[in-house]
Amino acid sequence: MPTTKQAVAAIVRYIGLDEGRVGAVARALTDDSVLPPGAPGKSPDLSPQDVASLTLGAALDVPLRAVADTVVAYRALRLEGVPEGAPAGIRSTAGDELDVMAEIAATGSPEQISRWAKGTISVVCSWPEIAFASGGTGYTERFKAGVPGRWDSRGHRRVVEVNASAFFDVIDDLFGGSK
Repeated sequence: MPTTKQAVAAIVRYIGLDEGRVGAVARALTDDSVLPPGAPGKSPDLSPQDVASLTLGAALDVPLRAVADTVVAYRALRLEGVPEGAPAGIRSTAGDELDVMAEIAATGSPEQISRWAKGTISVVCSWPEIAFASGGTGYTERFKAGVPGRWDSRGHRRVVEVNASAFFDVIDDLFGGSK
């Protein structure tokens, strides 16, 4: 299992995010128990899902003091059009989608990896929204809270896009999956 330091290095290498920011986000997420803490003298071991949370946190444009709460809130975003209190069978969240992607990247077949790695993960920073776009098919799943126009009065949509292939490369590097 990879350590937090190895995960930070992989995210910086493949996704291209700032090393200082990713390291600070990892520390903030660990301090707030979003990522597992290590034991004295032992680094924590991360799962693919933990790396997905770290990647999400690094992509968010929020102050460090708010990053843990924001990661938890973004992971809880519901699929567009699904009301609160919907049956569990259709109550998918953005966190569920990220976890599935991370698990496929770590243990999926080459066909599954190829199919999922062609898209983008768009993290909208001006209002709570994550969009997963599959490459070439024009299909997009949006997970959001409320009406976007009410989140930012200026109407300016700020997005950090993570190439799904780069995300899969991070997981492959850390967990030794095969492509």
